[in-house]
Amino acid sequence: MSKQELPVIASTTGCCATTVTSALEPEAAAALAATFKALGDPVRLRLLSLIAAAGGEEVCVCELTPAFDLSQPTISHHLKVLREAGLLTSERRGTWVYYRVVPEALQRLSDVLTPTGLTAAATA
Repeated sequence: MSKQELPVIASTTGCCATTVTSALEPEAAAALAATFKALGDPVRLRLLSLIAAAGGEEVCVCELTPAFDLSQPTISHHLKVLREAGLLTSERRGTWVYYRVVPEALQRLSDVLTPTGLTAAATA
């Protein structure tokens, strides 16, 4: 998703004149909503947080399971949802699977949540 100039729409309908910007196309909004939906579960959010805390290094599922009061297959299911949402990559080695965060996916989420004015101020 590239940064672009957003059209400003002046509206005088309703109680007052407002300035509205259109930030996302419908297709982009649908894709991002699916990613945010994957993070809507507390277990998945914690899993992503634990893997992200590894600082770009990979984390074995065997290291993640003890942090939860859940079975390994349940943890693996949650990791699969995160992987399918594009937030994680994985690599199987023998019986273990190693996970790593996809930094670009986290950046896309961050970009959509960052107010335009703050982004512009940060780069000035």
